[in-house]
Amino acid sequence: MAPTTQKQWRVQGTGSFENLKFNTEAPVPQVGDNDVLVKFHGASLNYRDLIIAAGGYPFPQEDNVVPGSDGAGVVEAVGKNVHRFKTGDKVVTQFNQGHIAGPLDNYSIATGTGGVIDGTLQQYGVYNEQGLVPLPSNLNFIEGASLTCAGLTAWNGLYGLEGKRLTPGNWVLTQGTGGVSIFAVQFAKAAGARVIATTSSNEKGEKLKALGADHVINYREDPNWGETAKKITGGVGVNHIIEVGGPNTLQQSLKAICLEGVISVIGFIGGTNDKQPTLLDALVNICTVRGLYVGSRQQFEEMNAAIETNNIKPVIDEKVFTLDQLKEAYQYQWDQRHFGKVAVKIVE
Repeated sequence: MAPTTQKQWRVQGTGSFENLKFNTEAPVPQVGDNDVLVKFHGASLNYRDLIIAAGGYPFPQEDNVVPGSDGAGVVEAVGKNVHRFKTGDKVVTQFNQGHIAGPLDNYSIATGTGGVIDGTLQQYGVYNEQGLVPLPSNLNFIEGASLTCAGLTAWNGLYGLEGKRLTPGNWVLTQGTGGVSIFAVQFAKAAGARVIATTSSNEKGEKLKALGADHVINYREDPNWGETAKKITGGVGVNHIIEVGGPNTLQQSLKAICLEGVISVIGFIGGTNDKQPTLLDALVNICTVRGLYVGSRQQFEEMNAAIETNNIKPVIDEKVFTLDQLKEAYQYQWDQRHFGKVAVKIVE
């Protein structure tokens, strides 16, 4: 039996990480007829979590929400109508709880875990049975807790656009060493693609090479890295670009892309400016510039099958935080001191 109280974080207001409030005696939520109670063992952070607390998140969110979209744990109890899971099953949370399959719609975009629906930075959470997937059999809880946002976003970027899905021999370009970019390197290499990775340091570059990146460009040393990437491909250009930087990197991505290539815009960690490329740049470069917002449960299940088949292990930063160290974890990621996913161990 689950206890009646638990440790839990909530985001109350925006503007700084001081809006994160910790409660050591929060109530454990009740299970409805179609719900599953999950005892979380691990969680991980995304840039999205940081900007929800700091302010500036452009998608739906509620005040006083439990933060965190990414979590893995064990089913503690199920409602009477639940048929997808049973007590003792190992599960991972879905990002948009209502996005089961097909395109994102107005309903499913407003079901974000850790934004609208209480998230994973707590010891226990209740979710509709449709909003969970089984933990891949080759991963532990911390590794599984890294998949929900970053893993699925990278997968959607490479495989989500029908007619332009990643194929063996394609060129893929990734930016930096955050969770999405590293997953994209791993997924691309598992598919037989060739990878060009950008990074800000030679030390991180060596780690990217160890993960399989065929070429690494230090963007601090080479500000025209887009042109360099295109030269690496023999002047043809890159088929898929995982664009996480935003306006400050998109111009270089446009220089790197091949004819009919796909730039998947998924973030703006590089900040914003007034010199953004225009929609006409997609015409000039004859490419698809696509915004995406994580992915569906169906895509999640497809990704997990590939993770099991290829024994892909998510890259977790060497520093793992505990639940009561959450503010420190937020600052650690904000300062970009991490390589891979910043993890939070919940079960002591």
